[in-house]
Amino acid sequence: MTGRPPAPLRVAMIGHGFMGAAHSQGWRTAPRMFDLPRAVEMSVVVGRNPETTRRSAEKYGWLTSATDWRAVVERDDIDVVDIVASGEAHAEIAITALKAGKHVLCEKPLANTVAEAEAMADAARASTGLAMVGFTYRRVPAVQLARQLVADGKIGAVRQARAAYLQDWLSDENAPLTWRLKKESAGSGALGDLGAHIVDAVQFVTGESLTAVSGTLRTFVHQRPLVDRAVGLTGTASGTDLGEVTVDDAAIFSGELSGGGLATFEATRFAAGRKNGLRWEISGSAGALAFDLEDLNVLEYFRFDDGDTAGFRRILVTEPSHPYVAAWWPAGHMLGYEHGFSHQVVDLVTAIAAGKQPRPSFEDGLQVQRVLDAVERSSGDRARWTSVG
Repeated sequence: MTGRPPAPLRVAMIGHGFMGAAHSQGWRTAPRMFDLPRAVEMSVVVGRNPETTRRSAEKYGWLTSATDWRAVVERDDIDVVDIVASGEAHAEIAITALKAGKHVLCEKPLANTVAEAEAMADAARASTGLAMVGFTYRRVPAVQLARQLVADGKIGAVRQARAAYLQDWLSDENAPLTWRLKKESAGSGALGDLGAHIVDAVQFVTGESLTAVSGTLRTFVHQRPLVDRAVGLTGTASGTDLGEVTVDDAAIFSGELSGGGLATFEATRFAAGRKNGLRWEISGSAGALAFDLEDLNVLEYFRFDDGDTAGFRRILVTEPSHPYVAAWWPAGHMLGYEHGFSHQVVDLVTAIAAGKQPRPSFEDGLQVQRVLDAVERSSGDRARWTSVG
């Protein structure tokens, strides 16, 4: 006789906007495509507005909806708390959940400040629950392959990294003043929203840490039409009822890697014509790797050893031997943006079942937060080199 299968992990998701839809896709799809060590139950989604939250529950596949996150987090029938709320809520929800012994998945950046991130990491260390931060782009198969190639020495010693995350959705100066443009709710602008991703990408792929940075932040549009979260836009395109933008629109910074290499970063929401252009290139003593999220099934690979035929070659990362891919489609059949969220669920559930710390951990998220903080301090000092930590 075989024993009973382990009980399903019952998940509560706090928040249900764009990231809520993406995370829901992951929770819904991963158990159907991968042989997970524990089943998953999408128990409840939590939001401010009862009607919109109820509609999200129905649309995304959650069993119930609620408006009181504290009551949900304390429930005995909840095992995992998935935080996709805006940045100012991350620390309080995560710490409360960890103190209640829940496992926690928290969207990036981990927090709005280093102090909040430190408190979250402390709570994770003290909790019986496990905690992971959602740097989902780590879970793109091509990115996983790149990390393995670097670790295997295929490009030699890392000398330089170049990374950019380019979007243009704020180029219109009459775009409304959403929560992402307020420091009290978002922590920072393009730096935290986009820069966190490329900092994590470079550190993850190279296996190294940024130790010092020098950067500049810039806000191009200082006032925008007000928006009320409950009722929508209250101002007009003509400029009445304007509010102050209190975060950066663009961030450009350099960094020193722990192995001695240099890195450059650009994060902007003003790159006209670029929608979701996350790109990085890692140059080493023996070769290089390059990746573009808008062509996410491909990894470019260059080797000096190829001699007269050397050149960047395209690796189509869709073979069953590539990370995560065996659970999906035949080789050459493309994966997309949403697949990373399924892979995130796979890794989290696998770690919980094994009782092992999932990665990236809250400690990893704290380290990225320290990099972002150092960039912001450097910008305040007119791009002076600033130690991380």
